[in-house]
Amino acid sequence: MSARSRVTRWGALVVGCLMVTAACGGGSDGAGGGGTATGSDVPDTAAILQGVTKDPQLAAALPAPVAQAGKLNIGSNMQSAPNNFYSADGKTPVGFEVDIAKAVAAKLGLTAQHTDMPFGSLITSLQSGRLDLTMAGMNDTKARQQQIDFVDYFTSGITIMVRKGNPDGITGPDSLCGKTVAVVQGTSHQTFAAEQSARCVQAGKPEVTTTATDSDSQNQNQLRTGRVAAILNDLPTAAYVSRNAGGGEFFEVVPGEPINGGPYGIGVNKTNPQLRDAVAQALTALVDDGTYGKILDAWGVRQGAITKVTVNAGS
Repeated sequence: MSARSRVTRWGALVVGCLMVTAACGGGSDGAGGGGTATGSDVPDTAAILQGVTKDPQLAAALPAPVAQAGKLNIGSNMQSAPNNFYSADGKTPVGFEVDIAKAVAAKLGLTAQHTDMPFGSLITSLQSGRLDLTMAGMNDTKARQQQIDFVDYFTSGITIMVRKGNPDGITGPDSLCGKTVAVVQGTSHQTFAAEQSARCVQAGKPEVTTTATDSDSQNQNQLRTGRVAAILNDLPTAAYVSRNAGGGEFFEVVPGEPINGGPYGIGVNKTNPQLRDAVAQALTALVDDGTYGKILDAWGVRQGAITKVTVNAGS
């Protein structure tokens, strides 16, 4: 998502023998895969969202057209659990980004309305005025900042997922030397694995053996059966899968900062700095009062939390 450098598609994730059906994705430059969740893997965040109250001062800072409409039209690509996807009914948007968007809207006295569209259409739809905002796991990058502004709300990057209990003792990239890792073909994760293998060899250590497949589900099966020692994936995906697959008993994420990390940003038309600043202030209020953290905790993605809201901070 970010404009993820590829589309990741993952089908059924094994849960016992079954798996959580979902999708996600995002390399260093974003675009996600498709998916719908079962009921059990969607946390109940209603109480958190109901606790958000309108801030009249922030609401007064909104552009008049948005305030009069009473809603934020938010463009997304509902293909990427746990960021944004559809619940079991196939119609209701859910995800940690969806919840953050609802909370920001509520703080501004508005409602959030999500419009599902192809990832590649988001920026042009924002520029044309069809959307008020975009929120789709899109990386804030210098190149994109030439087109739109970003209010940064999450930090993602590559993470290492291992079997529960970490039997191979993997603590970070350097401990992948001599190990076999799984990646999805054509992703930034595959590129990083090759780069890390070269670093291992340069340091006089065994290379990293990479097995590339067409889907995360294949990689998860390989990890569960011990054919690989680790999977490289984006932070939200890895955190979500490790939390839900097998009731949280199959996998875990190796602690540490995301590799090659960068911010996800809420996109705002560059001609509308008033809306950008109102959204940034609303998100800041949610970070400060703990609502933001509660949402991330509910979805199991606290590892990507920001502590300070920034605008156009990506590189």
